[in-house]
Amino acid sequence: MVEELVTAGVALACTGTVYLMAAARVVKQYERGVVLRLGRLVSEVREPGFTMIVPIVDRLRKVNMQIVTMPVPAQEGITRDNVTVRVDAVVYFKVVDAADAVIRVEDYRFAVSQMAQTSLRSIIGKSELDDLLSNREKLNQGLELMMDSPAIGWGVTVDRVEIKDVSLPETMKRSMARQAEATRDRRARVINADAELQASKKLAEAAEAMSDQPAALQLRLLQTVVAVAAEKNSTLVLPFPVELLRFLERSGLQAQAQTEAAEAERGGGRRPAAPAAPRAPRTPVEHGAETALPELADLPPVEDLP
Repeated sequence: MVEELVTAGVALACTGTVYLMAAARVVKQYERGVVLRLGRLVSEVREPGFTMIVPIVDRLRKVNMQIVTMPVPAQEGITRDNVTVRVDAVVYFKVVDAADAVIRVEDYRFAVSQMAQTSLRSIIGKSELDDLLSNREKLNQGLELMMDSPAIGWGVTVDRVEIKDVSLPETMKRSMARQAEATRDRRARVINADAELQASKKLAEAAEAMSDQPAALQLRLLQTVVAVAAEKNSTLVLPFPVELLRFLERSGLQAQAQTEAAEAERGGGRRPAAPAAPRAPRTPVEHGAETALPELADLPPVEDLP
């Protein structure tokens, strides 16, 4: 009798152990447990921790409640301005209702992936190329709204959608590169023209200042010669500008005018000179001596001399 009781107790303990092992479940902190009892949903969702189910009758499905990062394959489409592009994106979503994620959709991950691809194609067709390249924030918000509306019925919420890369054809890349180069060239020319305008204004002011002092032009020329000759010892051929010649001409005329004015002042202040004394008549000796000298033409030739 005792042996039978011991055997029954051991069998009962083994059965209890097996049942406990079959019924015991552990739900992790980032998971929720959905129990289906004979195919019907049990209203209570199992929270994280240790839980028990009825073996064979209940089936527990664990749903991950973490944010899932899902890359969207590159989608090729034509933009509104007829440019063929390839765009890929990434979707961040999470499950907010474990029961709906299990009951309302067969595979919520696959459903979200397909919806992201179709939404991305739709956004490509509605947008222009410039928006895809520079205004991505607005497109990301549009993608999030397009995906969040149907996903909320699956117990899933889309946390964020980001467009990662936009691939353009090679011809379009070359065209955009030429456009950017032309834009930068235009900016450089405008800046250069503005600099030339400012320099011309400053030079005009300098020329006006030098015109008041003509000697400043010569000093500036000498300063330029010194600056050029200081860099390298070489022969310097410097043509004289017309302005310098005019300056020298004006300086000469002014000096001549000043000299004439000074002479005129000296001549006006000088007393009239006394008349010259009459010259004494020459003596006959002197006159005779003067007349006695023969001229060279009157001399006889050398051959006729004795």
